[in-house]
Amino acid sequence: MSDYILQTHSNGTFSGNKPKNIIILCHGYGGDGKDINVLAENWKRFLPDTIFLSPNAPEVCKINPQGYQWFDLESDKEEEILKNSINAENKLNVFIDQALAKFNLESKQLALVGFSQGSMISIQTALKRKKEINCLISYSGRIISISHLSKSIVSKPNFFLMHGENDDIVQASYLLEAKEFLNEKKIKVKVKLFKECQHTIPAQGLSLGLEYLKKNFYF
Repeated sequence: MSDYILQTHSNGTFSGNKPKNIIILCHGYGGDGKDINVLAENWKRFLPDTIFLSPNAPEVCKINPQGYQWFDLESDKEEEILKNSINAENKLNVFIDQALAKFNLESKQLALVGFSQGSMISIQTALKRKKEINCLISYSGRIISISHLSKSIVSKPNFFLMHGENDDIVQASYLLEAKEFLNEKKIKVKVKLFKECQHTIPAQGLSLGLEYLKKNFYF
């Protein structure tokens, strides 16, 4: 029996020591844990006592059966998308709890990092978790439902939102929307908009993300 509710790619600590922190990497729509695990390969030597977990989302992607989706995006009804996202949020919460228990760590020793749809589910999950995580990095994401989150916030971890200004999949305006929302809720948020960047994580985004994680884990 697996230790986790979701299939996951796991990188042990670079140091070989017991983990002091966990970073969970959430992939985008139609991707998988192996895709986003590239971030772990870039970061692990600089965070030697951190374990990286890159789960596959819970559903096979309808558009790309070789990949996975956190929730279905085909519906044009916001309430249906929200309902589906809450199902995924519940599964991600179980996965987080399982990871913390496995390594005997506290929520403040865990960060969420997401790309695109992985960012969307990470934002929603982090703000609604009863036990506050350390921080969250969102690449090319958005808030799924402002109205839902407005009445559902329980935790206020630190946020870093990054986005390409030429993103034609998830428009950059969603970064500004999320920033405004988080500011209104008195949540500490840092933002970075990359010039001439589309729906991807640029090299600068990797560097900024790493520095942010180091700062939050080793303050």
